[in-house]
Amino acid sequence: MFKLFNDWYTRKFSDPHAVTLVVILICSFLFIALFSQLLMPVLVALSIAFLLDLPVNKMVELKLSRTGSTALVVGTFVGVMLIAMLGLMPIIWKQSSSLLQEVPHMVSEGQRYLLTLPEQYPDIIQASQIETFISTVKDKLLEWGEVALKASLNSISDLVALMVYLILVPLMVFFFLKDKSDLLSGFSRFLPKERRMATQVGKEMNQQIMNYIRGKVIEILIVGISTTIAFVFLDLSYSVLLGVLVGLSVLVPYVGATVVTIPVFLVALFQWGFSNELGYVMLAYGIIQAIDGNIIVPLLFSEAVNLHPVTIIIAVILFGGLWGFWGVFFAIPLATLVKAVINAWSSTQEDFETVA
Repeated sequence: MFKLFNDWYTRKFSDPHAVTLVVILICSFLFIALFSQLLMPVLVALSIAFLLDLPVNKMVELKLSRTGSTALVVGTFVGVMLIAMLGLMPIIWKQSSSLLQEVPHMVSEGQRYLLTLPEQYPDIIQASQIETFISTVKDKLLEWGEVALKASLNSISDLVALMVYLILVPLMVFFFLKDKSDLLSGFSRFLPKERRMATQVGKEMNQQIMNYIRGKVIEILIVGISTTIAFVFLDLSYSVLLGVLVGLSVLVPYVGATVVTIPVFLVALFQWGFSNELGYVMLAYGIIQAIDGNIIVPLLFSEAVNLHPVTIIIAVILFGGLWGFWGVFFAIPLATLVKAVINAWSSTQEDFETVA
C-alpha cells in the first residue's frame, strides 16, 4: 500500500511546477473560504473589471491613454447602471409590494380550489391529504414571512453597506483596470519561479472567465428584456418584475429556469385561470427559454463552456453550497478550472513519461 502511494506521489508530484500549482490552488481556496464575506466588494469589482477590460483595451489600441480610457469606460458604466436602477427600481418595488399584498388572496383562492378536489376525484385524492398539504404550505409561508421580517429589520445596515459598495466598488474597478499590469507583476513576485503549469492554467482561465462574464451579462439582458416585452404585450400582471426574475434566473443554469417557471405560471393562473391567455403566456415563455438554451447559450458560450450538463449541475450545487451566490455565479468557470488543471496535469505527466 505504501509503495502504491509512493509511486503515485512520485508520478504526480515529480514536477516542481505541479507542486506550485497545487499550493496556489489550496491557498486560494482557503483564503476565499475564510474571507469570502469580507472580500465581497473585491469579488464584485473583479467581476466588473473582467467585463470592462475589453472596451478599455480597445480604446488603448486607438492610441488613448490607459488612465483616460479607464475613466471614460468606468464612468459610462456607472452612469448606465444608475439610469437603469433609477428607472427599474421604482417599478420593481411597486410591483413587488402589490404582489405581496395579493399573496393572501392567492393563497385563499388556491385553498378553496384544493378543497374541491376530493369531491371531484374521491378515488384519487383524500381530504386528509389536502389538509396536510395546506398546513405544510401555511407553515412554509410563515417561515418565509419571518425571513422577510428579519430582512426588513436589517435593511438599514444593508442600505449603509450598499452605499459603501457604491463608492468602493467603482474605485476598485478603476484601479484594477488602470493599474492592471502593475498589479499582476507585483502579485507574480510572491509566486515561485517554477510556475509553468500555474501560468498555463491562469491564462486559460483568464480568457474563459472574461468570455463567461460578458456572455452571462449579455444573456441576462437578452432574456430579461425579451421576456418583459412578451409579458407586457400579453398584458400579464407584474410583467417587469417577472421579466427581471426570468433574466436573473439564467445565473443558475437549468435550475434557475425551472424555479422561476413557478411564479410565472401562478401569476398567469390567478390572473386568467385555465384559459387561452395562460397558454399564450406559457408558450411565449417556453419559446424564449428554448431560444436561450438552443441559440443564445451556444453562441455566447461555445468557447467558454464545454462541460456536460450533469457536470454543470454538480458544480452549481457544490460551489453554491460553499460560497453562496458567488459560488453559483462562478460555478461554470470553477468547473472549467478543475478541467483545465486536469488537462495541464495530464499533459505534464505525458511529457514526463516521454522524457523518462
